[in-house]
Amino acid sequence: MKYQYFPGCSLKGSGRAYEESFLAVFRALGVDVRELEDWNCCGATAYMSVDETKSYALAGRNLAIAARDRADVVAPCSACYLVLNKTQKGLAENRELKRKVAGALKAGGLDYREGVKVRHPLDVLVNDVGLDEVRKRVKRPLSGLKLASYYGCQIVRPFATFDDQDDPVTMDRLMQACGAECVDWPLKTHCCGGSLTGTLPEAGLRLAYRILKEAKKRGAAAIVTPCPLCQFNLDAYQGQIAGKFERLDMPVLYFTQLIGLAMGLDAGELGIKRGIVDAAAALAGR
Repeated sequence: MKYQYFPGCSLKGSGRAYEESFLAVFRALGVDVRELEDWNCCGATAYMSVDETKSYALAGRNLAIAARDRADVVAPCSACYLVLNKTQKGLAENRELKRKVAGALKAGGLDYREGVKVRHPLDVLVNDVGLDEVRKRVKRPLSGLKLASYYGCQIVRPFATFDDQDDPVTMDRLMQACGAECVDWPLKTHCCGGSLTGTLPEAGLRLAYRILKEAKKRGAAAIVTPCPLCQFNLDAYQGQIAGKFERLDMPVLYFTQLIGLAMGLDAGELGIKRGIVDAAAALAGR
């Protein structure tokens, strides 16, 4: 299995622990993942409101680079995954837009070609690697650990390519394959506040608080997520949430970090200590 890895901006910055754990887990599973050459920012979801055509060209450049190699593109960041899929769909359905974007890319020495698949690590792990293979690699089961799988808004909406839009289960299945128990809760795809925490903090903090509070109420020892913005919002703002609402001390980890721990990988290699809320108590003995 060979894949092209599109890290996007977050995994090289605030989501560094995601990159560390993602690469460590895929390496341990024997999956060939190579970083996309000369990639650029996908524009995230905000750039679409600045200039729609340029936003498609910005993301399309990455797809044009990926087309040089026929391997699927794996985008761990939820926003990157959404934008790259949206770009493919938009260019496939709008001939005039595709003409403009293809012309811009050609001026930069690139040819836009269809056929590159944009995948999420959850999809690859469950549908390509397989749950049975993950179970075989578990050396230190996450037995007794109760987790709240939090998917966020973007990896199943609007493109539910590998999971259910309303009740996604791939991350739950992976955590269960590693020996953990996943709580049943209704907020797994609700918004964490996104960029509102920086623009309308009162609204953003309330949304994040609701998710943290519900996970605590359901008995989860930690929240596990595949989204760097969700992880940041739910982890970094708990101090402000404590001042405004209540103290919850809920660790927020990437699903790849938990898989790595179950596989016996070193916590340092997985970036476990990069989180702001200490996960030591929740992960004691692992």
